[in-house]
Amino acid sequence: MRLDRTSAQPLWAQLHADLLRRLEAGEFTRGFPAEGELREEYAVSRHTVREALRRIRAAGLVRSGRGRRSEVLATTIEQPLGTLYSMFAEVESQGLAQTSTVLRCGITKNEQAATALGLATDTDLFGLERVRLADGMPLAHDDVWMPASVAAPLVSSDFTRTALYTELERHGMSRPDGGRERITATLLGPEQAQQLGVRSPTAALLIERTGTLEGQPVECRRTTVRADRYALTMSFGPNGYHVGR
Repeated sequence: MRLDRTSAQPLWAQLHADLLRRLEAGEFTRGFPAEGELREEYAVSRHTVREALRRIRAAGLVRSGRGRRSEVLATTIEQPLGTLYSMFAEVESQGLAQTSTVLRCGITKNEQAATALGLATDTDLFGLERVRLADGMPLAHDDVWMPASVAAPLVSSDFTRTALYTELERHGMSRPDGGRERITATLLGPEQAQQLGVRSPTAALLIERTGTLEGQPVECRRTTVRADRYALTMSFGPNGYHVGR
């Protein structure tokens, strides 16, 4: 691939994006190319290659060692069961930058979500739909609804680089303190597959959450996560299973 030297995007950023794409496609099964190979393949300077590689290594996608070929590392994000977690916090805790492409944010109606929240089906809800990314690579499609009577101020929030629970607290509201999740296997349809950068059909995990505050439902969420990038974990010992951190 030849990079576009007429583009306003720096060459290192173009190279970084293309290497991420190739990593995601599983192209480097026999090892990651050396700097010299990348300079020749892309016809760029040593500085351009090193800047792109620095970010890929910092994200934990590739590990380099003196005297041996770089090793491609797994990009799976692990989530312990039994915790009321924020995907934003989990991604960031593993050294990856979490961003979102916001598809919808506003006041809406959703009969299924309203019913899950114990509200009349025509109740106004705050709705947020986004594609979650980890280091620029699509991870999940996220749809969340909350009663507009509680969460309407969130309409003014910019969710491209923040978490829902963070914004709740910033506006003086309480985050959920409990809830229930149901996790099932699913296949991505054409639209979601395109949003998540994979072919359809592709395996995914569907996480359906009802978040509660003092026992009352305040959050209804459907998150579809790429199964190749996400894993659920549980610890156990002689006395049985231990969930959470």
